[in-house]
Amino acid sequence: MSHRERWMAWIFVAPALLLVGALMYYPMIGTIIESLYSTSFINPAPKFQGLAAYYKILADPIFGQVVWNSLIWTVFVVALQNVFGFLVALLLNQHMPGQGLMRSLVLLPWVLPGVVAAILWRFMYDPQLGLVNSLLISLGLIDHGTAWLAETSTAMGSIIMAAVWKGFPFSAIVYLAALQTVDQEQVEAAKIDGAGATRRLFDVVLPGIKDVIAINLLLTTILTFNYFDIIWVMTNGGPQNATAIFPTQIYELGFGQFRFGEAAVYGVFSILVLALLITVYFGVLSRGRHRGKAS
Repeated sequence: MSHRERWMAWIFVAPALLLVGALMYYPMIGTIIESLYSTSFINPAPKFQGLAAYYKILADPIFGQVVWNSLIWTVFVVALQNVFGFLVALLLNQHMPGQGLMRSLVLLPWVLPGVVAAILWRFMYDPQLGLVNSLLISLGLIDHGTAWLAETSTAMGSIIMAAVWKGFPFSAIVYLAALQTVDQEQVEAAKIDGAGATRRLFDVVLPGIKDVIAINLLLTTILTFNYFDIIWVMTNGGPQNATAIFPTQIYELGFGQFRFGEAAVYGVFSILVLALLITVYFGVLSRGRHRGKAS
């Protein structure tokens, strides 16, 4: 490129760079700076404290619980969403009557607003009138109503199931699109060679869409780690911080207790985790592109 062409390229890219900087990097830098100051509703004048807040947060047992909850929440929601999504995609990829209607109905949980889905599941988990208790009692699995969202032993599992129900259609649609790109000649050749359905799945189908699986796993991990509305509406991070993850803890400290400095510290840790996940995501995406060009 000539000198003039380089300048023209920067001129055209500049508005996008300014927009990204204003909407993304400026708030991120502001959060990092905020974490170095002690600011609260009672004492709004910022007081520089350096890394003291980081030491305080790391020594707080609640931080360890938030990290553990975030790990459990992310791993189980991502794993179950992808497993159920892939199984549903396999079903929807078959030729059957009403296939278009079934694909549309599968999308309903995903297009439903998160707050609405959370309120729906709160009603379903109600210890007196909820559908979950009524169903389990009718099956003889329990003999009395259980407060699923009020017990530390059941709250996390309950919101995980709600999140899986809400999010698995996304993975289902992604995997359905990927399955339709699998070379059918290879599938037919494996069938002629005597390979059963399971063998064809593991030897032909899964290797053909492994890049899509890796990208979807990373993408759903990023989205799940940063999820907020279902947990906050259903449990507010309780009971006793049993369902508190990074987004809910940031909201509680910042807007519930007005401890802005400590909320910013949690925000910095959250940014670091998300930055790592995004780096891995783009690495996998780039590797897939290079592999596609090489082939």
